[in-house]
Amino acid sequence: QVQLVESGGGLVQAGDSLRLSCAASGRTFSRFHMGWFRQAPGKEREFVAVITWSGLSTNYADSVKGRFTISRDNAKNTVSLQMNTLKPEDTAVYYCAAAVSSISSIISGRVDSWGQGTQVTVSS
Repeated sequence: QVQLVESGGGLVQAGDSLRLSCAASGRTFSRFHMGWFRQAPGKEREFVAVITWSGLSTNYADSVKGRFTISRDNAKNTVSLQMNTLKPEDTAVYYCAAAVSSISSIISGRVDSWGQGTQVTVSS
């Protein structure tokens, strides 16, 4: 397993951008597919984006496609989520996730490790 720590959340206005980062501990980070989820108040946690261990393939929820970009740096054990044109409905706690098996596992929420989350609030 890896330990995950998110950072970069905050309060922004609609239309602004924000970049989240997730730092992973351990020497096996490059083996893990990595993803981002979010949970808004009163709602279930939902998939946002995923990237393969190699960084060559990504997948996004329809609600963020074209606005969010996931990337990773295996040399630095980090994965990032660039969020542009933020909307009030993007307000949520954002979680980093890791899974060895497949990106399908991440998309379905079957992950090996979760971060503690970082709050993103978008005001209108």
